[in-house]
Amino acid sequence: MEPRRRNPWWIPPFLGRVPEGLDARHLRLLGLMALGLAFEQYNLSLVNSAIQQIADDLGMGMGDIGRYTGAVRLGGFFSFLLVPLADRLGRRRLFLVSLLGMSITALATAVVQTPFQYALVQLVARAFLLTTAALAVVIVVEEFPAAHRGWGLGMLVAVSAFGYGVGVGLFAAVDSLPFGWRALYVPGVLTIFLIPFFRRELRETARFESHRAASGGSGGAGVRGWLAPVLRLARTHPVRAAAVGAAGLFGAMGSIAVFQYLSPFVQTVHGWRPWQYSLMVISGGLLGMAGNVVGGRLADRLGRRWVGLAAYGLYPASVAAFYHGPAWALVLAWVFIVFLGTAGDVVTRALSTELFPTSHRSTAMGWLTLLQTAGWTLGLVLVGSGTAVAGDIGRTVSWMALVAALAGVALWTLPESGRRELEEVSGEAFPRPAGEG
Repeated sequence: MEPRRRNPWWIPPFLGRVPEGLDARHLRLLGLMALGLAFEQYNLSLVNSAIQQIADDLGMGMGDIGRYTGAVRLGGFFSFLLVPLADRLGRRRLFLVSLLGMSITALATAVVQTPFQYALVQLVARAFLLTTAALAVVIVVEEFPAAHRGWGLGMLVAVSAFGYGVGVGLFAAVDSLPFGWRALYVPGVLTIFLIPFFRRELRETARFESHRAASGGSGGAGVRGWLAPVLRLARTHPVRAAAVGAAGLFGAMGSIAVFQYLSPFVQTVHGWRPWQYSLMVISGGLLGMAGNVVGGRLADRLGRRWVGLAAYGLYPASVAAFYHGPAWALVLAWVFIVFLGTAGDVVTRALSTELFPTSHRSTAMGWLTLLQTAGWTLGLVLVGSGTAVAGDIGRTVSWMALVAALAGVALWTLPESGRRELEEVSGEAFPRPAGEG
């Protein structure tokens, strides 16, 4: 009997052991995707952590935070225009383009001078960030064996979350950094120097290569060719697409304000300093992000639908405990928020890709991103409209969190895809790549 594979250096022991059945190729691919998403997570952390400092510097009021950050989330609509291209041009090529876009917009954000400029640049940045995340999920789903896809997605999000932790850690020193919050965006530019490495190491997925060979490599030209995957998705899987979209919409509406107002809430209501916020997010997040791995493993063993229903069903209670509980319970409540939110997100991402064939799997992720964007924007606008002063945050955010429970109901209506080959669950006619078990 072969000895159990040891974790690579970048998977910390507290996230568990690598399951049997994965080889070095799978782990190397997972490491590449996690590295790319670490920069995506770093950039996302800055919007949530430094929004109070950004608002003060650019002249935003408390109510403006929700409206401007809601406008930033509209970048997801542009991501929906980009992601379907991966079903025509390939996952690898578009992933590299999105990494470049992330780097350029990070630099541009550091020099904005008005709230409008900030919202505009971050809107474009959001399109590239979401495209990067969507394609990383598609690549892992298409390359990992059926028995461990949930684990792969959970570990992808868990490891990449260290990028979020780095951003939050640097935010602790925001008052001491030269140029304040603007200096935080400089590390995001480093992505551009890693693109040659990604070009050399990242290969196109075997399933997409098989699809391209079977279809003769013709995806159509012009607008009609671009729309083809979208039209096929709507025509061949309308019920699945509607349920996935509903899960994305309700999950985004119920969770976005929780994270967006986290930093302003503890700084204004509880009088915390930036370093105290950073300590809570990092320490509690290290425990809570285990929800990615635990959720992924449970989804592989018990099924996606059960895990999604439970995670989203319990999520509003953890939010209420944070925003209405005593100060000593903030860290504990934060752990549960992260744990349940990430577990539900892993299931949503898994089902949104596993249930659709290779020919429009990226389009399905784009569809999910589109509905999540609508949810993020609507959730922030509604919470922002009901938040005139800092004392309103807890009430409005807690009410909006109840919507997340509907995401679990939407996931429950979908077919179970755990431990089933992609071709089986999607009804795809294309054969699996040679060597797939």
